Amino acid sequence: MGVSDIIAGFIDNMLNDMGGIAELQRAELAGRFNCVPSQINYVISTRFSPERGYLVESRRGGGGYIRIKRIAIDSEILLMHTVNAIGERVDTNTAAALLANLQHNEAIKEDEVKLLMSAISENALRPARPIERDALRASILKQMLMQTNL
Repeated sequence: MGVSDIIAGFIDNMLNDMGGIAELQRAELAGRFNCVPSQINYVISTRFSPERGYLVESRRGGGGYIRIKRIAIDSEILLMHTVNAIGERVDTNTAAALLANLQHNEAIKEDEVKLLMSAISENALRPARPIERDALRASILKQMLMQTNL
């Protein structure tokens, strides 16, 4: 298990223990895990992003902090937020993160995630030119998510 996984696990445990909101100090965490503060930034930006269901606030300076809040919203609202977040193009990794968040928040089921990922996979989109695939993937994903009976 890498340092990033350990840091992410620690933050996730804090969120669980503190009712979904955690305030952290970057330098304190870096000291605790014997890493540079940029490693903390990396973990927060990749593991605790809005598409993964988190809101992150940051205040820099001596008394600065990072506040991470787990977002709990209605499934329909989450689905529409996700559709809007997709934009005109989406790569496979971002699509997987968005779908994992939907599944984690029980907006869609595991079987639906598998079906959606299959439909937007590189293999499924192989007939399209590589430069067109992210736009096609976004279009397919948005259309499928807008259907109530996946």
